[in-house]
Amino acid sequence: MGIVDSLSWLDSHLDHESSSIGIAAGAVDGLELSTMQELIGLLGDPHLDVPTIHVTGTNGKGSVTALISGLLQAHGLSVGTYTSPHLERINERLRWDGEPIDDQTLSEVLDGLRAIEPLMSVRPSWFELVTAAALRWFAEAPVDIAVVEVGLLGRYDATNVVDSKVAVVTGIGGDHTDFAPGWELAIAGEKAGIIGPDSAAVLGRMAPELRAVFAAEGPASLAAEDVDFEVLATEAAVGGRLIDIGGIHARYDEIFLPLHGRVQAHNAAVAVAAVESFFGRALEADLVRDGLAMVRLEGRVEVVSHQPLIILDGAHNPDALRALGRTLDDEFSTVGSRTVVFGLLAGRDPDAAADALRSLRPDLVLCTTADAGDRGLPAEVLEAACERVGLSAEAVVAPAEAVARAVGHAHEEDMVVVTGSFRLLAPARAAIAAASPGPAHDAD
Repeated sequence: MGIVDSLSWLDSHLDHESSSIGIAAGAVDGLELSTMQELIGLLGDPHLDVPTIHVTGTNGKGSVTALISGLLQAHGLSVGTYTSPHLERINERLRWDGEPIDDQTLSEVLDGLRAIEPLMSVRPSWFELVTAAALRWFAEAPVDIAVVEVGLLGRYDATNVVDSKVAVVTGIGGDHTDFAPGWELAIAGEKAGIIGPDSAAVLGRMAPELRAVFAAEGPASLAAEDVDFEVLATEAAVGGRLIDIGGIHARYDEIFLPLHGRVQAHNAAVAVAAVESFFGRALEADLVRDGLAMVRLEGRVEVVSHQPLIILDGAHNPDALRALGRTLDDEFSTVGSRTVVFGLLAGRDPDAAADALRSLRPDLVLCTTADAGDRGLPAEVLEAACERVGLSAEAVVAPAEAVARAVGHAHEEDMVVVTGSFRLLAPARAAIAAASPGPAHDAD
């Protein structure tokens, strides 16, 4: 069967990314691992054939996953990488040495799952099937190591069937939570579920009381940022940042990181510590430089044009929005106006998001409805939230129309930022391409 038929079958399954609303740490009804365990068992437990680094965290887990993969490739390993969400095509989620799975192979792997589905006692979800496809493909390739990003929280995520050699938690923030008292500890408890007794745990920046939650899981070892490793220096450079990292086993100086934002320096430090933990030793400094220099990330302070300056970033919660605001101030200067195209998924707090959006200092916010099944937060709701915090805002329901309007009215000296849900970025890219007379300028 072809890829169209295979994806049609896949899309007939429940997709929590497009339909689940209100899942929060401490309120995870409907999330469990038994279906995924049954599915992966019918495949012969391929996840046990490949050592795994498992990555979770409120923000930065996609970046850290990519940085870890780059470091491992630089050390000569064949690397399978599983991430979510995708920006344009599902193939982006499954990569082998940085290259997305091709349509024919993806179709073959999905058809294998389709053949065994009648043997299951419960119908699996869309995400469970895609996760199983990734784990089976990695085992059959075969790859030397898999780097797997958690989809939601951790303990009951479909990816948590893996037996991780290294379990990484980038940090704890306000996402997938109802902000009830104790929400940070609740989120930490869910994310700590990826740590097994044989795992080396690597933690990004967080409060000491949260680190204790992860230590309580009894990992084989635990390394925490600002305790066991750290960012020693970071400064903006052309096309990214120049950083010094104090790792668990060694110091790594004058590393060029082709990513924007101070937060990426901390993500790089976490990635270096994770790879040090995997090998159990210091890394070669030149290989660290090579591995981090090869990383390219779409949708993370991604510059797609310079005149006007157009930036795409999936900052979908208040912490990420404030980090984006700091990055714009630190690394980008424009003398013109700032227009922000903004959309979120339902389940987010529009008032908290709008308040954080002020850090971007927009002259105008074009609020839009992210195209995500029934999960797009209505543009009018975002418009009202922005106005309540004193931002000038207008509702433009269709994302492509909102981006086309922002780009069409921008002069060479202006800035346009498309942010919020990752679901905005594909229509934004299409609208920008349609509005441009030629190919977009590369960020560097």
